[in-house]
Amino acid sequence: MPKKNELQNRKGSVVARLNYVELPVTNAAQSAQFFEQAFGWSLTSFGQSYAATTSDDVDIGLQGDADEASAAPLPIIETDDLESALSAVQQAGGEIVRAIFTFPGGRRFHFREPGGCELAVWKRA
Repeated sequence: MPKKNELQNRKGSVVARLNYVELPVTNAAQSAQFFEQAFGWSLTSFGQSYAATTSDDVDIGLQGDADEASAAPLPIIETDDLESALSAVQQAGGEIVRAIFTFPGGRRFHFREPGGCELAVWKRA
């Protein structure tokens, strides 16, 4: 039986699961304070423009850098094989909108699925 939150590999596809949502915010510190006060969440600051929960479950990130922020909340899928996931996204008709890049904690890429939603796929460092 699969572990909680684990998607089963079907037809040789990459095993991956949604485990992060990045929110575009105007002020990461203010938003972090809000979520801490409203819900009791503990957020870690990663510089002046980014904060995140780090629970090893489904986490949120607060992107306060307007140049790095997506236009809408960004669902992020975790995988163990980033290059295979990139290939699978392209073969399934996804459009790569940001090539693989490195960030504190890992590597990721962004894509748009055929319906127009932007998502990202990442691999831990």
